[in-house]
Amino acid sequence: MADRIYNPNPELAKKAHCKSMQQYKTMHEKSIEYPEAFWGEIAKEFYWETATSNDKFFSYNFDLNQGDIYIKWMEGATTNLSFNLLDKNVKCGNGEKIAFYWEGNDPDDYSKLTYKKLLQETCMFANVLKSKGVQKGDRVAIYMPMILELPIAMLACTRIGAVHSVVFGGYSSDSLAERIMDCKAKVLITADGVFRGEKLLLLKNICDDALTKVKAHGHEVECCVVVGHLRRLANPHGKITGETKNGVNGTSNGGSSEPNVSWDDDRDCWWHEEMEEAEPSCYPVWVAAEDPLFILYTSGSTGKPKGVLHTTAGYLIYAATTFKYVFDYKPGDVYWCTADIGWITGHTYVVYGPLANGATSVIFEGTPFYPHNDRYWSVIDKYKVNQFYTAPTAIRSLMKFGDELVKKHDLSTLKVLGSVGEPINSEAWLWFYNHVGHGKCSIADTFWQTETGGHVITPLPGATPMKPGSATFPFFGVLPELLDEDGRVIEGEGEGYLVFRRPWPGMMRSLYGNHDRFQTTYFDRFHGFYCTGDGARRDADGYLWVTGRIDDMLNVSGHLMSTAEVESVLTEHSDVAEAAVVSKPHPVKGQCLYCFVTPNEGRIFSKQLSDELKRKVREKIGPFAQPDVIQHAPGLPKTRSGKIMRRILRKIAIGDKNVGDVSTLADEAVVDVLFQLRP
Repeated sequence: MADRIYNPNPELAKKAHCKSMQQYKTMHEKSIEYPEAFWGEIAKEFYWETATSNDKFFSYNFDLNQGDIYIKWMEGATTNLSFNLLDKNVKCGNGEKIAFYWEGNDPDDYSKLTYKKLLQETCMFANVLKSKGVQKGDRVAIYMPMILELPIAMLACTRIGAVHSVVFGGYSSDSLAERIMDCKAKVLITADGVFRGEKLLLLKNICDDALTKVKAHGHEVECCVVVGHLRRLANPHGKITGETKNGVNGTSNGGSSEPNVSWDDDRDCWWHEEMEEAEPSCYPVWVAAEDPLFILYTSGSTGKPKGVLHTTAGYLIYAATTFKYVFDYKPGDVYWCTADIGWITGHTYVVYGPLANGATSVIFEGTPFYPHNDRYWSVIDKYKVNQFYTAPTAIRSLMKFGDELVKKHDLSTLKVLGSVGEPINSEAWLWFYNHVGHGKCSIADTFWQTETGGHVITPLPGATPMKPGSATFPFFGVLPELLDEDGRVIEGEGEGYLVFRRPWPGMMRSLYGNHDRFQTTYFDRFHGFYCTGDGARRDADGYLWVTGRIDDMLNVSGHLMSTAEVESVLTEHSDVAEAAVVSKPHPVKGQCLYCFVTPNEGRIFSKQLSDELKRKVREKIGPFAQPDVIQHAPGLPKTRSGKIMRRILRKIAIGDKNVGDVSTLADEAVVDVLFQLRP
């Protein structure tokens, strides 16, 4: 089934921005051969205070033998991101168009925001930041839930040329402190707290703990601006728009009308009080094309997190273009990406990409399972969503509940389904395609990274014949290669290291304050190439299949395979909801496979199931791939964004209880359960 090709819906293809593989190939070829012409044409759709010259449009060096690595697009041009996303939309008649529908944790808590109102709120908060002494180039840390003030804060930073660093609102105080110190943030923006499902998180108290740690290390944040989100839930007031329904009272969600929030009068101030006096207009600060736009931290496999630095002009045109073509967005569509804005997916495909296209989006504060397990499907039905972008982890979690919850809702408006975060196994792909998309939606199985800024390998909905589990072909401007251990290019079919030969506009430029680490992490392994750290294989039809992190590759008796490959086979079994595979040291084989398996609802983990799964892997991949251990896993250690933390699974596999920091896990208790269930 996984090798079957699924062609785009002819009706969708007929109206698509890219209508055929021939058109895709022509456009891709132009983007590689004539990048200045290709991206220059797209750049004309945006406003530039000063333009770039052709000879400075694009320059780079990927080869450490030739000197320092650098990537530059549109040098000499100046612009302002918020002007292009907001003023431009208002001026062209989109002022009354909805920019964001906001759907709260509680289904009775929702609102909406027009482009005109979003511009006004952005200008007001930009003036608040200026009143706190924030200037062009200053860093502003943001630690917030998925509320409308979050994109407003980001856009306000871009308005005045400040550099935002959003930290996911589920990180511990230690992680937040580390990120604030690394970027030397001048101001912190947060909220008093948030409900995730029935769980209350007091974000402000976490911030206070972080700021104490920051101060102890010699850096002081001058001001902390706090959104009264819990206060608003307890006693609705001061909403961004009057068009709000809020049925939450002081006792709903287990909350209290007066949340116990710590406070420092010398440093802290309420968002709503600051906004009362703020002017509703703010002249944009024009910044250079290569001026920093934002820093976003991604975990390093060792050492401290890496502050990935993205710049202004290239990121803008790449976010806009990938959004338009990968989701085939048309005026009037309603788009929903479930990602938290604290991750790159939220930056590019909740905030910047949609707004650059004048899109109407849904911002969702809640979880897929609250108050019921059909929350995603009810939101799609409520807002008549056309493009839905989520993670394989979420899809697999929802598959467990069967098809009945999906059938309860009208999902007929859906045209494009997107997958992000990890390779999607074929079973999840087929369920998504057949049951959520009713066999008529294209699936955009997107591969990209925090570092790439936007999609780099992806199908296009109207053009690309799909294979379940394959990210298919490179996006415009992207030139992938597969390399073997010795750095030799693998032609045709084969499997190896996934690298890129040249930059695209949205690519990161450096790691904040540490260009040496940037060079050694991404360019030292294979000179002349950007190394993703992922493996991939190319099939006979030229399709690319991302196989997972190289450190998630297994080498069993000299046979190289990916964890994703084995996981895909395990989840094909009708009793298995989810699987995760890690390597365990083996005295003979070097490594052996240690598998964690979560059964479907109502199914029992047994020796019979374990034997069947071993046989299935043996049959599908080969005798060398047969797992040594299959362990029952009622749950898996996942971050709040849904990523499985395999480093913890590797510790469990060898019985090492020194698992390190587990504060980013959605459920820390699952670690002890898995240790207890070790065979």
